[in-house]
Amino acid sequence: MKKILFAICTAILAVSCTQKPSQQPLENSVVYEMNVRQYTPEGTFQAAQQQLPRLKDLGIDILWLMPIHPIGVEGRKGTLGSYYAIRNYCEINPEYGTMADFEAFLAEAHRLGLRVVIDCVANHTSPDAVWTTERAPEWYERDAEGNTTFTADWSDTANLNYENKDVWQGMADAMRFWMEKGIDGFRCDMACEVPLEFWQETIAGLRKDYPGMYMLAEGEEPELHSLSDFDASYAWELHHLLNSIARGEKNVPELLEYIQKDAQRHPADAFRLMFTSNHDENSWAGTEFERMGDAAKLMAVLTFTLPGGQPLIYTGQEMGWNKRFEFFEKDPIPAWEENEYTDFYKWLISVRHDNPALAAGDKGGVFEVVSTEDSTLVFTRTLPDNKVTVKAELKAPWTYEIVAE
Repeated sequence: MKKILFAICTAILAVSCTQKPSQQPLENSVVYEMNVRQYTPEGTFQAAQQQLPRLKDLGIDILWLMPIHPIGVEGRKGTLGSYYAIRNYCEINPEYGTMADFEAFLAEAHRLGLRVVIDCVANHTSPDAVWTTERAPEWYERDAEGNTTFTADWSDTANLNYENKDVWQGMADAMRFWMEKGIDGFRCDMACEVPLEFWQETIAGLRKDYPGMYMLAEGEEPELHSLSDFDASYAWELHHLLNSIARGEKNVPELLEYIQKDAQRHPADAFRLMFTSNHDENSWAGTEFERMGDAAKLMAVLTFTLPGGQPLIYTGQEMGWNKRFEFFEKDPIPAWEENEYTDFYKWLISVRHDNPALAAGDKGGVFEVVSTEDSTLVFTRTLPDNKVTVKAELKAPWTYEIVAE
């Protein structure tokens, strides 16, 4: 009898050990942007993998990796170049390690219950990308002299030609390559610089085989959702508004006007990515402390609680890293530590996870303004079995309060 009981217990234990960790629903997930180059002194997947338990403990659900591909040499900016000047979509940047290193990183993230998405840079490649020689000249936009073109001051890139349907298939194949590796979706760079019909066709094709994939668009046109079926899109307008509020230029009326307008423009099920920092803002506009000063924590609270929103945390924010990362050079965080900002983000994430009323899209609770006295906004997010009240003082001393019931 004891032997049978032991065998049963062993079998139960074996089953429990093979079960995947539970994951938050997409609408209640928190996104973390990892800048692999700057994440550790080594700047490798092997080193970053050692930090995954810390991110799990923080409460992160979706891990977005900035571009992981080899960077072009022609026109390279700085010593290491821009992550977004990609030479080969189906290889790993040797700066970060090998494909085996990436696969081990991905496996460990999945073991911990993290979803992993990678950057998809569909608008352009580097000027010396493999496609410039391995594909027909018509794969690229070209000037009168036959030279590849680039946008703005991105002289280290070459624009792809989406009037050529072969490009559509080539990009879709590259995306499928990584889905077959086991990733959970993509963050799509400059999504509106590519025909929305490309995303519509490609996302629909991928979802047939990977129905649970997560798609985040850098852009905020409503058609990214209604036409192209992205789960989430950037709330850029809100981000700039939060900066203005922190500077004392705008306040409650402008915030409420934005909330109303955004709800009218976007489908009810759209996730709106909300943030106080990301790789562009940090490197080019400054850290959240430079832009928002003492209001930075309050603004983060709003990104976790405003209607429709899905919150984003960028590399270093969870320890109050107050430094602009060099974009084209190695400029890593020397060591990770826990401090008041770690506690702050752990608290915010737990509030998010514990309250389905705060979920993104149409799964979240109804938004209602309770009061707007002076510069203090009080609002609720309400579901039949969950209600969250948020009080935010949009001026110094920038106090905030969240009450759940």
